[in-house]
Amino acid sequence: MKCPICKKEVTPADRFFPFCSERCKIIDLGNWASEKYVISTPIQPEESEGAEGPGGAEGEDQADER
Repeated sequence: MKCPICKKEVTPADRFFPFCSERCKIIDLGNWASEKYVISTPIQPEESEGAEGPGGAEGEDQADER
């Protein structure tokens, strides 16, 4: 396996696995913190109007008017 940051060879026995060093581990953490990595969510199809049952968006609008 290769370190995801610098691409050096790494084994599961290495101290910082899956990284080769603490430096690469910290770089990866910084990438997450600065939002360079993103976990995407699947696109969900839009529901047609009026498809929402009791307590749906239409019911909430009416409750706000009270």
